[in-house]
Amino acid sequence: MSHIVNTAQEQAWNGPEGTHWARHQGRWNAVNEGFDEPLLTAAGIGEGHRTLDVGCGSGQTTLLAARRAPRGRALGLDLSGPMLAEARARAARENVGNADFTRGDAQTHPLEAAAFDAAISRYGVMFFADPEAAFGNIGRALRPGGRLAFVSPAEPELNDWLVAMTSLRGILPVGDVGTPGAPGMFSLDSPDRIRAILTAAGFTGIAVDRAEAYGTWGRGAEDAAGFLLESGPGRHFMDRAEAPVRDRARRALTDHLRAHETADGTVRLRSAAWLVTAAR
Repeated sequence: MSHIVNTAQEQAWNGPEGTHWARHQGRWNAVNEGFDEPLLTAAGIGEGHRTLDVGCGSGQTTLLAARRAPRGRALGLDLSGPMLAEARARAARENVGNADFTRGDAQTHPLEAAAFDAAISRYGVMFFADPEAAFGNIGRALRPGGRLAFVSPAEPELNDWLVAMTSLRGILPVGDVGTPGAPGMFSLDSPDRIRAILTAAGFTGIAVDRAEAYGTWGRGAEDAAGFLLESGPGRHFMDRAEAPVRDRARRALTDHLRAHETADGTVRLRSAAWLVTAAR
């Protein structure tokens, strides 16, 4: 494994958060799978293409890319040991032999020059300590004319899961979603910033288009509330509250999510994202 400079994110994704995502990979795929087809189509992956999946997590998009390229290969790159272990196990279980996974920092990992036809990412590029350096490294790994395609969250207020969490202000110490420009879920919510970073990293033909998808967050409002409060920001806020306050927050979030229950009882929430494409 190469030298890792993004140490804060390495610590986060190899701790409780990475373990949670690995354990609940099926649920997270149900949350985000609505972006898979648009992402892979935008990447233009052909039968013999070599694809780099940045921030691949537990490997959902890596395996999909590998299946689209039966005469090619797909490489998943991520900082998280727990999620990569799940990705490798899933590839073996599903007999996908043209998918590989490696642990490394996209900013510094020694990717072979011009080795890939496409680079993709589903919600994996918002956590770079130095986005320009990371995208520059990714760009050098693409062949001339190679295609970059990724999905990153758009405006926070258009993401139902975050609206649900911010409804708890006054009960839990819910803060902002992150410092502007710092690594985090909404670090690339500005199309102008995306274009500036990719231009500086050497990409051309940059397009930033809005994409929306509904994901399944739970088998009912109570189940979905528990999932939201046990992961990421929810767990952080709950850990800072006393037991009676946590119970109150869980009840309030459950009530909020009842409006999102469908006829079959599942909770469906909208996610708004930018679908970004560019060329090497």
